[in-house]
Amino acid sequence: MQRVIQEAIDGGEIIAVGVLHLVRKTIVSALSGVQNVGAELGAATVTAVRGSIKAAYSIGGDLGTVAREAIRGTVTAAEEIGGDLSGVARSAARGAVKATGDVGGDVAVAARRAVEGTVVAAKELGVDVRGLAQSAADGALEAADRIGGAASRAVRDTLSGTVAGVKSLISEVASPSPPRRRRLPPKRTPGAAPHTSATD
Repeated sequence: MQRVIQEAIDGGEIIAVGVLHLVRKTIVSALSGVQNVGAELGAATVTAVRGSIKAAYSIGGDLGTVAREAIRGTVTAAEEIGGDLSGVARSAARGAVKATGDVGGDVAVAARRAVEGTVVAAKELGVDVRGLAQSAADGALEAADRIGGAASRAVRDTLSGTVAGVKSLISEVASPSPPRRRRLPPKRTPGAAPHTSATD
């Protein structure tokens, strides 16, 4: 199954089809008819994401953009075949950061783009955006910590706002604040002198 996915994703196909559709289609095709989708989905996700990033690197593509679109493709595929979206987001983001590190790319950018891709996919599917984004951030941090050193610190710095509340990557409509009540002047008794302060 992993060999099929690796063979399906190469630089030429990424250009011709687009990462999002290629990854989604490849995962769905590879796992259709598989009895235990849950057991196979994690490996298929990582293989597809890593393969996409390595293929993009080989043709000089933008690794951050590929990471974002590959994550969108994996989350969309998981929803289509009934997989665990949270686990897929975590595995895919971990795979994206690891693959980017393997080819010498910017792992902090890959981590951020992975979370962005998860956010976009969650919004498109109408599922829990914050929860999926948090899962992706956790996966990216796990991969960065395994790499260690400056890479780990860079990813942590990049995702610090994300992990704290996924603030920088989720545009939520703020709940409107209640209208401010205009303060009315005190009522005057007919015939009474206007109120003045001691300093007037």
